[in-house]
Amino acid sequence: MCQSNLTVSTEFILMGVTRQPEWQLPLFGVFLIIYTITVLGNLGMIILTKLDSRLHTPMYFFIKHLAFVDLGNSTVICPKMLVNFVVEKNIIFHYTCATQMAFFMIFIVSELFILSAMAYDRFVAICDPLLYNVFMSQRLCHMLVGIPYLYGALQALMFTTKIFTLTFCGCNVISHFYCDVVPLLPMLCSNAQEIELLVILFSAFNLISSLLVVLVSYILILLAIFQMHSAEGRKKAFSTCGSHLTAVAVFYGALLFMYLQPKSTHSYDTDKMASVFYTLVIPMLNPLIYSLRNKEVKSAFFRVFRHQ
Repeated sequence: MCQSNLTVSTEFILMGVTRQPEWQLPLFGVFLIIYTITVLGNLGMIILTKLDSRLHTPMYFFIKHLAFVDLGNSTVICPKMLVNFVVEKNIIFHYTCATQMAFFMIFIVSELFILSAMAYDRFVAICDPLLYNVFMSQRLCHMLVGIPYLYGALQALMFTTKIFTLTFCGCNVISHFYCDVVPLLPMLCSNAQEIELLVILFSAFNLISSLLVVLVSYILILLAIFQMHSAEGRKKAFSTCGSHLTAVAVFYGALLFMYLQPKSTHSYDTDKMASVFYTLVIPMLNPLIYSLRNKEVKSAFFRVFRHQ
């Protein structure tokens, strides 16, 4: 399958999720269902938070943007992956690969920092509820989502430019089901050590800094909850954080599983499984987490539905 040459390649071949022919059709069905639920769930959450005035609060502003990046992340990857299940040769052209990689990076980096912004929002809501509306102003909320989008876009532009201005030669098969930086590095003709070092540095910074904000926020939240005298107040505080904490645990759990594996057990197959989880499964789960565990979202759904 690997075509090795020293000429400038114009296309890649995506290896896909599996090379077993008997699994192609069943997996196509599974991922089609996952993508359909993802689109309906996230689009529904965006529309609901837009239409219902009672959800025009900072918390639901962040949930709306989380739904947007989840929808974008899944849409960048899943439609192409579904096509690859039913075609004989999984070809992707350079410009398509570059576009997919750039948008994937924008959405995945934005999601990390939007989740940390949501943790800060919950910290302010529980630890200083009387000044919540003062601290979480509309301007601050827009900054807390705008900066991640801008930072993600700049990072995507840097890596996409660095990689796709170099020459590819040798094997043109990408050992993944979508275009990402790491699987592309072995295919570069020139030395890719500088890009590899940048990948490590930026990945570590993105993961550690965003996770640190989440951990500090929740440590302070827990301290505040334990100081509450009312059992009802503690229950309400835990309920307020429950959905976000679930989403954070699932998302960061998948990323940490991928990055903290011992080198002896690390492989592209385990990377692919982790990638399936945080690029396709989690975007499907997040709207379910925020709707099934949230009375306000359920009430808003019935209010909007009744008026149609």
